Amino acid sequence: MSTLSTPARSSPASPTPQPHASDRINVNRSFTCRCGHPVFFRNSICLACMAPLGYDPQRGVLIPLSPLPDEAGDTELWQSAEPSQHEGRYARCRNLNSAAACNWLIPLGDATSVEQDLCLCCRLTRRLPDLGIASNAVWWGRIETAKRRMLSSMLGMHLPVVPLADDPQQGLAFDILTSTNGMPVITGHENGVITLDAQEADDPTRELRRTQLLEPYRTLLGHLRHEAGHYYWHRLVEHTEWLPAFRLEFGDEREDYRGALQRHYAQGPRTDWSLHHVSAYASCHPWEDWAETWANYLHMTDTLDTAQSFGIDGERLELTYEPFTAEAFDDTGADSAEFLRLLNQWMQLTGVLNELSRSMGVPDFYPFVLSAPAVRKLHLVHRIIDAADARWNAGEGYMA
Repeated sequence: MSTLSTPARSSPASPTPQPHASDRINVNRSFTCRCGHPVFFRNSICLACMAPLGYDPQRGVLIPLSPLPDEAGDTELWQSAEPSQHEGRYARCRNLNSAAACNWLIPLGDATSVEQDLCLCCRLTRRLPDLGIASNAVWWGRIETAKRRMLSSMLGMHLPVVPLADDPQQGLAFDILTSTNGMPVITGHENGVITLDAQEADDPTRELRRTQLLEPYRTLLGHLRHEAGHYYWHRLVEHTEWLPAFRLEFGDEREDYRGALQRHYAQGPRTDWSLHHVSAYASCHPWEDWAETWANYLHMTDTLDTAQSFGIDGERLELTYEPFTAEAFDDTGADSAEFLRLLNQWMQLTGVLNELSRSMGVPDFYPFVLSAPAVRKLHLVHRIIDAADARWNAGEGYMA
């Protein structure tokens, strides 16, 4: 089985604006090239000094690279060119020069040859549409960009990320497909496989679907986070001690799922959905409620990570706002104080970002309103992810 050791929390990658001392950053988003210029998560080259760059998913850092002589003579190997001269060898992902434009590295340790020529993120992609069609290649590139963003967050939270090819029972895979013979592609998750309609990467198509379905938010990243939520429900909730708590907050998942979806699309969401759920779609079934809540939690944590990486602290924004209190989720545990702080930072930050979006004449950055029941559900997601992180740190691995 091939797994990946993931980055420790709160460990900035290179000289960056330092966050508040008590902040916890899962994944740093602010990086500096060896030449001193800022570089960003998606970069594969520094535009100031032209140094090659690569993202090390084990350490959660974007690093400048210098070539190593390759003893095997068939694959170029690299080493870090950071000022700290981190030891270790890397190969660059084969998809670097493809439409995916993947800048992730394959950490090799002391190895002198490469067993896999694809990085972890690209290895998770199991099926692709015909890349000989120009639009398919463009869509694939956009989807992989969003997938790398999502996976870096999940690795930073020490969630299990193992290719289905390595673990047929509990691994993860992505099928990126296009319609054939008039048969539509249904985006969804089943048995560890996330299927995504590649045409969701076509902006006009996605916007049309968003409007037709009366959705305030529809993005590739949102799709991936939602479907990943279904996958992690099976990994972290089903057959675990968390199942009773899940049913208490989200409801009984044994309700007829297909019937619930048919009813939702035929009749629309329940009229009081906003009092209990983070979105209208979340109201159709407990599984969808979980997936929508999971996606929103990842929206929150990744955006706060990014803001704090660049020295933006939600607590120090000038916005009058009535904060949530612990009574919102009836829990006074240690993790509750941490979650409460995260939640209120998020509300402060999104209040300002929504105003900035309105100043640009674009839709609100975060078009959701969080009710007390929705906050309790977000808190449960937070607790479950924290428990997975604690098991990782204790060296216990992940539950079967």
